Amino acid sequence: MTLAYLCPICQQPLALTDKTLRCAANHSFDFAKEGYVNLLPVQFKKSKDPGDNLEMVQARRAFLASDHYGFLQQAIAAHLTELPAGSCVIDLGCGEGFYTHALKAAAPDCQVYGVDISKPAVKYAAKRYPDCHFSVASIAQTPFATGQANALVSVFAPLFDNELARLAHLADAESTQTNGFLLVASPGPWHLKELKEIIYREVEEHTPVPCPLGFKQVSQQVLSKHVLLPSDLACHLIMMTPFAWKFRPEHWDSLRALNEISVKLEFYLTRFERCAQQQESAEVNI
Repeated sequence: MTLAYLCPICQQPLALTDKTLRCAANHSFDFAKEGYVNLLPVQFKKSKDPGDNLEMVQARRAFLASDHYGFLQQAIAAHLTELPAGSCVIDLGCGEGFYTHALKAAAPDCQVYGVDISKPAVKYAAKRYPDCHFSVASIAQTPFATGQANALVSVFAPLFDNELARLAHLADAESTQTNGFLLVASPGPWHLKELKEIIYREVEEHTPVPCPLGFKQVSQQVLSKHVLLPSDLACHLIMMTPFAWKFRPEHWDSLRALNEISVKLEFYLTRFERCAQQQESAEVNI
């Protein structure tokens, strides 16, 4: 099997032999028994265990298993059905693979990669979804070649403009291929408004993400629905969001005292296409 990975140390192609990826400079990376490969060298880590910890991963697994985010998952996957066979799809910040495996189902003849800096999340994803390729790596400096991706997907993950533009395929004038696209799911105007009202006096409206350099916006949807959540599931939902750090003991107590709570789920789903503008500046960060 030929995989699209580059060595994170010297940026040379990695060749697969048995269960080891190795470059010409003899840097090697072994696949774990669960099926993922760790391409985040120790010297590149900013902390001992970067990314979401096991508690956050377990909370997200429990909530996503309820399928309340299924409508977002299917809306994202629908954008992949147009891709020709052999295309490369990279899910940036893939977590436990909830969206990654839906991408593979929508584009079964494509190579689908999931990348996340959280080892517990990737470990779970690789074990559950063996038809996708998972790696532990930073999405700010991914282990892929320039122009590798026909489709990039980012669900609630940070956006690094130069890296996104570097990864997305840019077709030349004589090519029959189209430019790569970037699909971004971000919080909609009033996403989780009722949960935020527990800790904030005033809840501010979310705005769409700005267009990354080197791309142009081609479409945007707002997806929304109200759901009735048992209090334990609402707690799991909070644990998988950044504002969990704002929850004090009294906030948790007041939420757990409820039998259930109505919550608005709302998302911007924005599609961007790679364009020639900013190409030169994007390619310097390889």
